[in-house]
Amino acid sequence: MSATTTEHGTSVLVRLSIALFFSYMAVALTLPVIPIFVTSWAGFGNMLAGLAVGIAFLSTILTRNHAGIISDRRGGRVCMKRGLWIYIVANLLCALTALTSLSPPLAFGILIIGRLLLGLGESLTIVGMLGWGIGLMGQPRAGKVLALTGMAMYGAFAAGAPVGLALFHTTGFAGVMLVAAVMPAVGLALVQSVPAAPIHNGQRLSFWRIIGSIWKPGAAVCLQGVGFAALGAFMALYFTHSHWPHPELGLTCFGLAFVLVRVLCGHLPDRIGGYPVAIVSLLVETTGQMLLWSAHTPWIALLGALLTGAGCSMVFPSLGVEVVHIVPPHLRGTALGGFAAFQDLAYGATGPVVGSVADRAGYGSVFLVGGICAAAGALITIRLAIEKRRHGSLHASA
Repeated sequence: MSATTTEHGTSVLVRLSIALFFSYMAVALTLPVIPIFVTSWAGFGNMLAGLAVGIAFLSTILTRNHAGIISDRRGGRVCMKRGLWIYIVANLLCALTALTSLSPPLAFGILIIGRLLLGLGESLTIVGMLGWGIGLMGQPRAGKVLALTGMAMYGAFAAGAPVGLALFHTTGFAGVMLVAAVMPAVGLALVQSVPAAPIHNGQRLSFWRIIGSIWKPGAAVCLQGVGFAALGAFMALYFTHSHWPHPELGLTCFGLAFVLVRVLCGHLPDRIGGYPVAIVSLLVETTGQMLLWSAHTPWIALLGALLTGAGCSMVFPSLGVEVVHIVPPHLRGTALGGFAAFQDLAYGATGPVVGSVADRAGYGSVFLVGGICAAAGALITIRLAIEKRRHGSLHASA
């Protein structure tokens, strides 16, 4: 790829990332307000609030294969644009729960349907973005594509948390959802002129066979996701229950650290390999979660959120680079969809599970669970790094 082509590809990738930033506000604006909205109904506790958050991620898990097939066969452009349209419909549906005089059980049911649609939209949008970006930039720059994709997503989380809470307090839940429906339309406008990437042909493999080849890095990224999911679902409630000011700053600190580390270290997986970066990242996340668990002041808790964001930042792109190296180009979308499903599994299961833990042991306990999981992810990744080095030595000696 020539320098001019590289510069053009980078500018296109940046435009896709900006579009994803605006589009992912559809998720970020709503994440901190969903638990508050649900727990405001009589008889609806933390477990149901966690279910309302986590059900979107369950939907994403179940549709990752579908998204990967669309990305591989019809291209990432078609896949991403379809996801953005579904984002719009999903948030409009959620807005109905506050715009109409429905009983809490019926409103909760409609909210769950909207969140399920949101999960499908997220699956198509993210897998489409990855397939589109890597297709335009080439496999050697997969780490850069993965890094910028995550930067856009978690940059949206950093901006979306305070904006979502501010909108909730001024315009109510319906106002948040209507704004969340507008943001993907901005993303659609930004990607209209971006060209499609080439579509690769080749023999198809079953989804489960592909999963079988990537499940170990998938397990590590799943364990990493527990800490983020716990923070996203319960950080605001943790601060509120502790009578600490500025509950919105937890996700902001997480997101800012996440983006800063991506900016400074996004090139490292392509340069030195994914496993070393992932190991350090998981250990930093472990430290952050333990600080959150043991925090006695809001400042220590915010430091824990900051370290959690710094640690989570490079895990997905680092391990994703290793996944891209495992599969041929015509299976890349399906493999990345399956890989992302492991992270979605953490997001979907963490909400209701740690919500039950919070009901029994307090909100701080959810971060102890996150810290233990991050440490386990680090151990798995260390084992993967050792296996890769051993195989490389065997090939060299042969």
